[in-house]
Amino acid sequence: MESVLTPKDFRLLCRTQAHTGQTSGQCNGYVQANLVILPAKYADDFKKFCELNPKPCPLLEMTEVPGQVECPKFCPSGLDIRTDLPSYKVYKNGVFVDERKDITELWQEDFVTFLIGCSFSFEESLLKSGVGVRHVEEKRNVPMYKTNIACTPSGIFHGNMVVSMRPYLPDDVQKAIDITSQFPRVHGAPVYSGEDPAEIGITDISKPDYGQSVTIKEGERAVFWACGVTPQNVILQATDIPIVITHSPGCMLITDILNEEVKS
Repeated sequence: MESVLTPKDFRLLCRTQAHTGQTSGQCNGYVQANLVILPAKYADDFKKFCELNPKPCPLLEMTEVPGQVECPKFCPSGLDIRTDLPSYKVYKNGVFVDERKDITELWQEDFVTFLIGCSFSFEESLLKSGVGVRHVEEKRNVPMYKTNIACTPSGIFHGNMVVSMRPYLPDDVQKAIDITSQFPRVHGAPVYSGEDPAEIGITDISKPDYGQSVTIKEGERAVFWACGVTPQNVILQATDIPIVITHSPGCMLITDILNEEVKS
C-alpha cells in the first residue's frame, strides 16, 4: 500500500479492518503513537510512570474524561480509539489473553486512554538523511527486545525497558543519534549504541521479543532506542489491574499531527 492516504483515511481503513498489519512507512510525515488504555483508578499512577520514564514513555496525550473515545489534540479530524488501530492486545491481571482488531465489546466507561510517542515518527528523517531504516527496506516489523534497564516505578507500575533496534555502519551511527535526538517526544536519541548488546541484557540479536528480525550486515552495529512497548512489559507485572488494552507491537495509531510539530 502506498503511503498517500491521509491519517483519517488510514484510520478508517483500520476501522473497517481493511488494514490490519504494522504501520511503519504508512502516512509518512505524520506522528504515530503507542496506545495504553486502562481503568481510571490506575490512570494517575500510570501518568506518573510516563513522567518518570520519558525515554520509553513520552506522553503525547491523555484523555480528559473517562470513557472518551476521541483524542482531540492528536486526532482532531475524528477518532474512535476502539476501532482505528490495526490491532490491539488485551491483558487481564497481568496476563495477555487476546489479540483483536476491534475492542468495542470490551469498552468500559471508566477507561482512560494514553497516547505515547513512537519511534516510527522519526524514521522519515532517518530516511531523508540517507542512513536508511532496515525494517522498512525489508518490509518487516521493527525488532524489539526486552532489556535489563530498569524503569523508575510509580505505584504498581514497574519493570524493565523495551527497546527497538536499527542497524547502522559505524560512520552512520552518530548521524542517526544526531537526527533522533531532535525528537524527544518520540523517544529521542538511542539508549544504547555500543558494540555488545549483552550489556543491556540482549543475548541473541536474531531473536527479538516483539516484531521481526532484520538483516544485520557485516560491519554494522545494532543501535537501540527506547520503545513504547515498554508499558506492555510493565503490565505483565501489574497483576492487580483487571484489564489493560494496548496496541499490538508495530500496529500504531496514526495521528493528524506532523512529525515536524514534535521536533525539538
